[in-house]
Amino acid sequence: MSRQTEFVLRSIEERNVHFVRLWFADVLGSLKSVAIAPAEIESAFAEGVGFDGSSIEGYARVYESDMVAHPDPSTFQMLPWRQGTGTARMFCDIANPDGTPSWADPRYVLKRAMDKAADMGFTFYAHPEIEFYLLKGPHHPGDSPEPLDNGGYFDHTTLGAGTDFRRDSITMLEQMGISVEFSHHEGAPGQHEIDLRYADALTMADNIMTFRVVIREVASLKGIKATFMPKPFSQCPGSGMHTHVSLFEGDENAFFDPSDEARLSPVAKHFIAGLLHHAPEITAVTNQWVNSYRRIMGGGEAPAYICWGRNNRSALVRVPAYKPNKASSARVEVRSVDAATNPYLALALILAAGLSGIEHEWELPEEASDDVWSLSARERRALGIDPLPKHLGQAIALMEDSELVAETLGEHVFDYFLRNKKAEYEEYLGQVTQFELDRYLPHL
Repeated sequence: MSRQTEFVLRSIEERNVHFVRLWFADVLGSLKSVAIAPAEIESAFAEGVGFDGSSIEGYARVYESDMVAHPDPSTFQMLPWRQGTGTARMFCDIANPDGTPSWADPRYVLKRAMDKAADMGFTFYAHPEIEFYLLKGPHHPGDSPEPLDNGGYFDHTTLGAGTDFRRDSITMLEQMGISVEFSHHEGAPGQHEIDLRYADALTMADNIMTFRVVIREVASLKGIKATFMPKPFSQCPGSGMHTHVSLFEGDENAFFDPSDEARLSPVAKHFIAGLLHHAPEITAVTNQWVNSYRRIMGGGEAPAYICWGRNNRSALVRVPAYKPNKASSARVEVRSVDAATNPYLALALILAAGLSGIEHEWELPEEASDDVWSLSARERRALGIDPLPKHLGQAIALMEDSELVAETLGEHVFDYFLRNKKAEYEEYLGQVTQFELDRYLPHL
């Protein structure tokens, strides 16, 4: 029995735990959960917990539906919003009945990508800035969303429920072992941002899944609604998840070179080149919903064009220059990702794209120093700056032809994800929108 397993069993007894929730994600990034009694934990560690995989989005077909969830003892945490009931949680790795890892498990997709990085000598770290909206609640289908407050960027005002909300959420996250670096009001009414302190990519993906649960739980306790929808308001900026990433070789940041003007090592430059090269084909995963493209095409600091820059917030990939001479701070920021992505798949593809650039030693294109949004289409073409996909249908078509995405996700996840997204986009194309009714009904 491992020390981590012993710690969990001792904690369950000492902390009077009545329920242990086993968490895992489906292919689209929705959290799944099954609760077991403390008496079943030793058996769960030894043999796993069986479930019907055919009932989980993207997991298995009916005739091969038996799957097994194996709890990861390193992810054991008490759920602070379940005080009085003694409830804890652990994330799970999903296996087939024969014990082999399931190719449908998004956590396994990220583990495989990180194993490839490890074979090249790298550890992959991530640090997300997660934006979301708080709405007056409760919210029912058909209701028009209403922001909780009228605050603006970095506003320090008595915003009541919004300010209290961030404080309570951060307290809860810290109680679950998730370190928070910053929090502030974002640019639009009701929009907030909380940044998580960097961690290895697998821990961070688990933390993002937990973060979304905590935010929704705190909102529910306060009688309001939190949403990670990429763009709930036409006239306001969308919610992104700007993701800072870096590679380390042991204790050394592989992205840092003090002799370079931008303080970027050759490894960092190749990594960025890989991100730019593969950006169009991974966008269906980093921005997986029809609504995601309202944010990308809607301005408001969302990147719509494939370029990189220092301190250029219109660029897809930004090189932050807050502490240019601090080696551990060298990183790149991928600005396209939204807060409603599957973090396991998104981080796996960001890593795979960057590693591809390193393997091929691709040259970094010229830096975009202008506000890319303000350039004309002709000016962008002259600079070699291509657009990101403009809608989910275009993103799906680019992903479908991608060897990198197919190889990184594995055949099972790749095929299911494409089928699901094609169905979503076709259903969307069949809808008559309010825009059409307002625009055409009076005249046609």
